[in-house]
Amino acid sequence: MSLLETQRLASATVAAVAGGSNLNAALAALWPRHPQLTSQQRAAITDLSYGTLRFGLRLEAVLVQLLKKPLHDEALRWLLLVALFQLLHTRAAPYAIVDHAVRGAARLGEPQAAGLINAVLRNFLRRRDALLAKAAHTEAGRYAYPQWWIDKLRAQYPQHFAAVLEAGNLHPPFTLRVNRHRMAPDEYLALLAQHAIAASAVGAAAVTLAHALPVARLPGFADGVVSVQDAAAQLAAPLLDAQPGMRVLDACAAPGGKTTHLLELADLELTALDSDAARLARVRQNLERLRLAARLLVADAHNTAAWWDGKPFQRILADVPCSASGVVRRHPDIKWLRRARDIPQFVAQQRRLLDSLWRLLASGGKLLYTTCSIFQEENSLQVAEFLARHADAELLSLCGVKTLHGTPEGQLLPDNEHDGFYYALLQKI
Repeated sequence: MSLLETQRLASATVAAVAGGSNLNAALAALWPRHPQLTSQQRAAITDLSYGTLRFGLRLEAVLVQLLKKPLHDEALRWLLLVALFQLLHTRAAPYAIVDHAVRGAARLGEPQAAGLINAVLRNFLRRRDALLAKAAHTEAGRYAYPQWWIDKLRAQYPQHFAAVLEAGNLHPPFTLRVNRHRMAPDEYLALLAQHAIAASAVGAAAVTLAHALPVARLPGFADGVVSVQDAAAQLAAPLLDAQPGMRVLDACAAPGGKTTHLLELADLELTALDSDAARLARVRQNLERLRLAARLLVADAHNTAAWWDGKPFQRILADVPCSASGVVRRHPDIKWLRRARDIPQFVAQQRRLLDSLWRLLASGGKLLYTTCSIFQEENSLQVAEFLARHADAELLSLCGVKTLHGTPEGQLLPDNEHDGFYYALLQKI
């Protein structure tokens, strides 16, 4: 497949996201239409799509300087943004990028499209540094985030907002959770070294690879020795403190990383629930690979009357739907799909779930509330309001969660080692 076709398919994918599609869904829809693509070609299209979305707002700030008038042809706009990303962030020869973009524009059927593409991209190559410097005059151009997102983080984390924004534009770490029933983390590091795979230890059971690899190439993955899970997400199961024999609910379980981690740590009577049957199927696959067992239920956690048997749970993990603002480097389409008005909707949904699940918790039991968000409305402020509504709830201190100065307890901001997460451990008294 030529660079031209890679550009074209990446541009179409980015356009689909701009039109409201989830990036994973857009890519999943693309592959069946092009069955001839090799895994390497798919990877190239994926990388271009991710990168263009990650830095798209900065690229747009550059593009607007290069255009004499607004560009109304959306297909042409996305092709230009993909090409600009390639010129800035890939090793492909600039002349090849420009040439293939020009040829791609000619296929769009616009008589002057090829000439416009050629002029814009060659102008960018001549004035690159000046254009980037001017783009950085606006915060959206400097940080490559929507302005509302920048404003929110500045208000909530005045000491850390710039570092958080920059961390969200990095490639995410590729981290594994070692199943300590099968192998100690240092033993797995030695096994990786035998396969010439560079890695380092993070926390109690996490191992981060220097470079991401397909799971099929990970020693022991098929046999359940390791699972892919971010280091921050690996804190959930130990924090819940589920003891052998306890009745445990994982209320929003898919894709199953925290479910399986809980079962690796203790033999539990665990119910894994999710409203999405397709996503719950992934939980089943992970359980089978790790040779673990749980009761799986397709149900709405809020509608407890439809699925709860009336027996209280001693532990509940509430990994609730959220803005996912802490994992934007893994899902850069969030920058394009999320709106400021979405946050209150998430907050209302989280409130309903918390209140519903609290009724299922046994006296003396613990509920771990967690999100992959960094917005305080979904996290510390949500928990404060919950405590005000429930006199029988007590917020417990967290062990092993190190937060930065000036951030609420339990709030992890994204950095080189982990994603952004929030944890609050609540006990019923």
